[in-house]
Amino acid sequence: MEIPQNVQHQLNQFQQLQQQAQAVTVQKQNVDIQLRETETALEELKKTPEDAEVFKTAGNLLIKVERASTLEDLEDKLETLKLRQQTMQRQEERVMKKLEEMQASIQQAMSGLQG
Repeated sequence: MEIPQNVQHQLNQFQQLQQQAQAVTVQKQNVDIQLRETETALEELKKTPEDAEVFKTAGNLLIKVERASTLEDLEDKLETLKLRQQTMQRQEERVMKKLEEMQASIQQAMSGLQG
């Protein structure tokens, strides 16, 4: 049985959308990891006394930094990551919904060919 051109085109689009969904999922996982790491760092920094020496990595170096500015930087980073996480979540939901719709459309077209 030969697959019509329009169905073949839909199958190609479906494969591209699957790849896009995988990429979005990987990006979302990376954001989730960064978010957890930032939350952990922020929690630990909040536990330290205000006069404690704080260091941050810069490549292979440890650089002494001000606790207050580092706390502020981490809070800003956390806020940004939370927004990015929400964006990635919405993007993932949209792609998955479109995948489901395309799958249903392809299945309908294929059953029409068989029947």
